[in-house]
Amino acid sequence: MANRKPLIDEDGEVRELTAEDMAKFRSTTEVLPLSLRKKLGVRGPQKAPT
Repeated sequence: MANRKPLIDEDGEVRELTAEDMAKFRSTTEVLPLSLRKKLGVRGPQKAPT
């Protein structure tokens, strides 16, 4: 992990992601706890139409 390129350059700009970067991404089902995953898929109560 120490040899990874930083995502942000010295100017604060995000660099373009490469295919190698994208291959390292993991699914939210692997990363997020179950309690948060349950909340992300649920909409709140709907307001009455005006």
